[in-house]
Amino acid sequence: MKKIPILLILFRFILAPIILLLAYFLRDKASIAIIILMYLGLISDIFDGIIARNMGISSAKLRRLDSQTDMVFWVCIGISAYFIYPEIIIANKISIIIIFGMEALCYITSLAKFGKETCTHAFLAKMWGLSLLVAFTLLIGFQYSGIPFYTAVVLGYISHIDRILITLILPKWAHDIPSSYHAFLMRKGIPFKKYKLFN
Repeated sequence: MKKIPILLILFRFILAPIILLLAYFLRDKASIAIIILMYLGLISDIFDGIIARNMGISSAKLRRLDSQTDMVFWVCIGISAYFIYPEIIIANKISIIIIFGMEALCYITSLAKFGKETCTHAFLAKMWGLSLLVAFTLLIGFQYSGIPFYTAVVLGYISHIDRILITLILPKWAHDIPSSYHAFLMRKGIPFKKYKLFN
């Protein structure tokens, strides 16, 4: 039973290349299958944390692995969207490049300050993940970008700024920090109750 969280993370990691291969070889013919796998990946992301926490086996190592798997999973979803509908991705390449640049900056900042990658699992990052789910569902499934896509982009900007601020404010490396405000509380030594949404 204690292996379930790691197996769920591994399941999500394996889904990533499968989704890529489906998108590369089958293009829009694989749209429905990719959407189903994307939702299965999200479900695994929700339950790995819940199960680990309830079993008392949640650890920094597990949270770091979960965080890196999330990044690989969503990057593969994004690349798959490009394989299927490249014209939509190319039309929005500037905003997408900025998102990737901010993601890289999050890692560079954390590695430079703590010698470890970022692993905040912040609230805004969770909201961004949900907005990506909606945006990719409409993009891959219905060839529609519009407001959901731009909402995901804006939330991406905001969540990355929050993650960078968390790293800059934290006095020492920590995981599962809800926001930059909570990082400030940690810096001041003020205790707070960590939220449990999708963790």
